[in-house]
Amino acid sequence: MLNYLWLGLVALAAVIGAATGRLKEVTEGAFTMADTAVMKIALPLAGVMALWLGLMRLAERSGLVQQLARGLRPVMRRLFPDVPEDHPAMGSMLMNMAANMLGLSNAATPLGLRAMKDLETLNRHPGTATNAMCTFLAINTSSIQLLPTTAIAILAAQHSKDPTAIVGTALLATICSTIAGITAVKWMEGWRMFGTEPDIAAAAGTPRAAEGEAEPVLVAEPAPMPAWGRAAVVLLLAGFAALLVWIVAAPASYHAATTALHGKIFPTNVAAPAWENPAGQHIALRTIGTMSLLAVPFLLVFFPLYAMARGVKVYEEFVEGAKEGFQVAIRIIPFLVAILVAIGMFRGAGGIEALKSALAPLLTPIGFPPDLLPLVLVRPLSGSATTALFVEIVGRLGPDALITRMAGTIFGSTETTFYVIAVYFGSVAVRRTRHAVAAGLIADFAGVVASVIICRLMFG
Repeated sequence: MLNYLWLGLVALAAVIGAATGRLKEVTEGAFTMADTAVMKIALPLAGVMALWLGLMRLAERSGLVQQLARGLRPVMRRLFPDVPEDHPAMGSMLMNMAANMLGLSNAATPLGLRAMKDLETLNRHPGTATNAMCTFLAINTSSIQLLPTTAIAILAAQHSKDPTAIVGTALLATICSTIAGITAVKWMEGWRMFGTEPDIAAAAGTPRAAEGEAEPVLVAEPAPMPAWGRAAVVLLLAGFAALLVWIVAAPASYHAATTALHGKIFPTNVAAPAWENPAGQHIALRTIGTMSLLAVPFLLVFFPLYAMARGVKVYEEFVEGAKEGFQVAIRIIPFLVAILVAIGMFRGAGGIEALKSALAPLLTPIGFPPDLLPLVLVRPLSGSATTALFVEIVGRLGPDALITRMAGTIFGSTETTFYVIAVYFGSVAVRRTRHAVAAGLIADFAGVVASVIICRLMFG
């Protein structure tokens, strides 16, 4: 499917550009996005990848990933029946989902790439996506969002009376999109047009394991944790729990630098102390936001400490894991260039405006605001362009308008599907994506429809 979509974007860009006299913009879009793919996405990602893959190595060698997977075994077994219950992919996927829910994009992508690498060890036919990979991508592109931090920050910067009003709507919309994505990916995995796994096996002939490549070896259970290790882990958990309670209850008592940082992440009305808010309004929101704020420092301390307590050589294992970061960043460059160049050409040709003009007469009678069309059409293609469009809507219509809240909900409840698919599948050199693109777009569509309906019901 991705073959046809990519060719369609490139061909339409050339045709529309020629018809509108924007061939120069088409060319500039292609070269600009090619540069962006390498210099602004892939290479900066290498450092972040090295950090998180090093930490994941420690979590894996210490047995923490396997324990996490066992804790949610019933749910993961139903979602990923083809993945062994004690396989490292289970823990990697769970950690990616948790990072997505908390809005930790800088952690979610490396953890997701690690999960794809773990799933690839189970792929007997390299180059073709497995059912587990497609399911993971569908969940990733439709992940439940507890706190749409970027959208809230934009609304707060534009002096919205209630910038956190979209938190509930985004949560409900992402629940709808997640249900739609999982339903679609499970429904379509047996379609002949996408190729079922038995069909792929028959067409591919000899599986990879028979070509001399060993089956993946799971990490052995490490030595039992000594008493001092258990005590250190308990103290660390208790310390972070106490810090969480203190931040939620009394953010006004922060040191000046910490208060300034907190103010950038949370709007003023969210950061009010609990005793100034007897009704409890926003307490749950402050708790979620504070968890997002503390999550990365906690993981940076907890993983090495836990691994050392289990007898793991933390520095050596971290370095071994970090080595993979640069390799993954280089591996995804061709896939990023391909998809981003097509997107840049289509945008430069005016394809988004053309689609808006064509679809507006169809969507207006059913209650879908035409002002949302550019944002909806761009969202699966580009995160930065979607941010710019959302800022434009906020500035033009006001931060508290109904359409603005719809836009913020859509922004917080959908994903850049084509970017995610290009990066994740590119990291394991999968070219045949089967039904992953279709399931991701269905999840996006469900999120958009749910956002409009929920906002109309809640805000009138």
